[in-house]
Amino acid sequence: MKKVAILQSNYIPWKGYFDLIAAVDEFILYDDMQYTRRDWRNRNQIKTPQGVVWLTVPVKVKGKYHQTIRETEIDGWDWAAAHWKSIVLNYKKAPFFDDIANFLEPIYQRENHRNLSALNRELLEIVCRYLGITTPITNSWDYLLVDGKSERLADLCLQAGGTEYISGPAAKDYIEERAFSDRGLKLSWFDYQGYPEYSQLWGEFVHGVTVLDLLFNCGKDSPSFMRYVATRPKGN
Repeated sequence: MKKVAILQSNYIPWKGYFDLIAAVDEFILYDDMQYTRRDWRNRNQIKTPQGVVWLTVPVKVKGKYHQTIRETEIDGWDWAAAHWKSIVLNYKKAPFFDDIANFLEPIYQRENHRNLSALNRELLEIVCRYLGITTPITNSWDYLLVDGKSERLADLCLQAGGTEYISGPAAKDYIEERAFSDRGLKLSWFDYQGYPEYSQLWGEFVHGVTVLDLLFNCGKDSPSFMRYVATRPKGN
């Protein structure tokens, strides 16, 4: 049995995204999909004393109505310093700030971020290493892409040698289950419910912020506040 998940890259996503990576045997970044504005592709949330705020990576969209995520270029360099300043300002008092900053800050100090997909992947990989997630992460363009929304996902799963496709619950609105059953694939829905709270800065607890919030507050104990990261056997 081989479990496969296929999802667009997000900018420093929340803990559930990493739990999905940990729950499967191969995670395919689906950045051949069309870039969508005001979405999670180029932004995420952090907690501040004033509430939850967005960190947004500026991208070039003028006249690029049909560009894919992998084609989307980052617009300028100033955003990185601004993001890091916001992260420091709001998390410097967190118990494990220094530990996480050691590997995170260099990414924000380098002025060589030209492509959104590449930036997202670099951040995904560095967080996975810290959490001990060893799931192989591949790209959708490593495979042949067939027509049809559900058919393409099912075919990608088959090409990857998968026998079970794990989907986020939001896809229930559009996935056609027959595309998977006709190919002999099991279709399962990932459950993001039931996460425990942890000691979090700045007032009422919020689950849906970037995974960095968990890392800064809990350090190497972060997997114990996740579901699959905590239980996945090392090396699988």
